[in-house]
Amino acid sequence: MAAGIVAEPPGDYFIGRRYFKPDFKFWGYIRRPGQSWSTAQLVMLNEKQKLAPDRERLAFGSDNNYEYKVYGYFSGDKVYEPASNGIYPEFVLTGYQLISTNPPPIFKSQYDSRAQAASTRFLIEKPE
Repeated sequence: MAAGIVAEPPGDYFIGRRYFKPDFKFWGYIRRPGQSWSTAQLVMLNEKQKLAPDRERLAFGSDNNYEYKVYGYFSGDKVYEPASNGIYPEFVLTGYQLISTNPPPIFKSQYDSRAQAASTRFLIEKPE
């Protein structure tokens, strides 16, 4: 996976990984091309210009863990998410392109059975 990240061409886009949790309203993690997942930010999407992929299909959360090439920008605003009592950066979505429906794991629970057993519906994981 690291070799694939290094090989990503620079450009005016981001790489996004959908992180769906039923009780939360954040969209997922977004990072710059060529940067590791540990640098990714958990974001709230502003969908005024473009709907999120799952919302566009009216299949909420159906794209959990999908990886996208994401177009848009960080607005500079922060958005409160009540279920986590957290404040996250707002990302204004202008477009997206599906990269993979089965990308390599970025969360410990995806490759460590002990972490998987310990993960709960209210735990917010960070990419490694």
